[in-house]
Amino acid sequence: MQIKPILAALRRHKAGTILIALQIALTLAIVCNALFIVHERVDRVNRPTGMDESNVIAVQNRYVGSPPNFVPLVKTDVQALRSIPGVESAYATNSYPLRQGGWSTGIQTKPDGTKDGVPTALYFGDEQTLKTLGVRLIAGRNFNAGEVVTVQPQQTPSPPQVIVTKAIVDKLFPNGDGLGKTIYLSKGKPSTIIGVVEKLTVPWTDFDHLDNVTIMPVIFNSGYQHFLVRTRPGEQDAVFKAIPKTLYGVNRMRVLPEKYGVRTYDMVRSRAYEADRGMAILMSVVCGVLLAITAAGIVGLSSFWVGQRRKQIGVRRALGARRSDILSYFMTENFLIALAGVVLGVVLAVGLSQWMFTHFEMKRLSFTYVLVGVVVLLGLGQAAVFAPALRASKVSPVEATRSV
Repeated sequence: MQIKPILAALRRHKAGTILIALQIALTLAIVCNALFIVHERVDRVNRPTGMDESNVIAVQNRYVGSPPNFVPLVKTDVQALRSIPGVESAYATNSYPLRQGGWSTGIQTKPDGTKDGVPTALYFGDEQTLKTLGVRLIAGRNFNAGEVVTVQPQQTPSPPQVIVTKAIVDKLFPNGDGLGKTIYLSKGKPSTIIGVVEKLTVPWTDFDHLDNVTIMPVIFNSGYQHFLVRTRPGEQDAVFKAIPKTLYGVNRMRVLPEKYGVRTYDMVRSRAYEADRGMAILMSVVCGVLLAITAAGIVGLSSFWVGQRRKQIGVRRALGARRSDILSYFMTENFLIALAGVVLGVVLAVGLSQWMFTHFEMKRLSFTYVLVGVVVLLGLGQAAVFAPALRASKVSPVEATRSV
């Protein structure tokens, strides 16, 4: 197959050739970046929290009224939850991974230190916190019941003992000797690291320091509480139904929000990544629509060209061209158009990625996506033109004798 006659024919159809090439280029640029975004969102949705999320139930509770001390109510509720058949452990807290709300502060190794500090999320809990979360303690020990302290709303929590994640130890103590060391969470009050957990993420999905968490043996004297409950395998549904009845049986002066009052951890994760999942679906639909439109454009233009060239095809067939020659001609012609489109598309894809990196702080597009996009668009172009090209190859030599 000679390329020169094909290029000469394309020059006579400049408008259609340029439009299809531009369509392919724009499709490649948008699809590559969209699929890269989809991949990022899917990775975010599947990020591990460090917890054993199976068989965990989250409860959001708000007490009605203003008693002088909420702590007895909290302790009573925790004991009631622990007594439900099928419950392995439970505790009260201010926050937990993927809750999308909570407390944070800075940690320093010196009372007046600022340069060596790292940010951390704060999780309140007790001796059953690690068991309920299902996190792995890699150094030190757990809290005991006698270490749990009460914090008033106007106080900044800074208990004598804390458990931190490995990420914090690695940043504050690069030599890995953080266990037993003193840290300062607020106003110069010292806390000793008595345990280190392998991994536990912060409650926010967009926090820069994802694994910086400090667990404190604290009961917060507040009317707004969260409870985490771990059930035995296979008993989550029964416990889920029993929790509202149990809590209202203890004290009806409370509110368990209808939508977020009692949730399995699957529901917590789904809610936390709702926007990311929606974005992934939207970008996937956009990619599918663009690819379909591009394929339809190639089919339409190729069909139009075949209709215009029926007499020319008949002449070639009369001069001895085989059906395979006609098929190859149109396939090659479309491949050249697609090739020009993907070359321009690569430039546009990289440029669009750089623009998003500059303006939206997104990651730069991996060139793997560009290569895959090139292969997909070239393959799509060949698949789309095959049917019109096959029809062209079936044109009879007798067409050469017919008047236009």
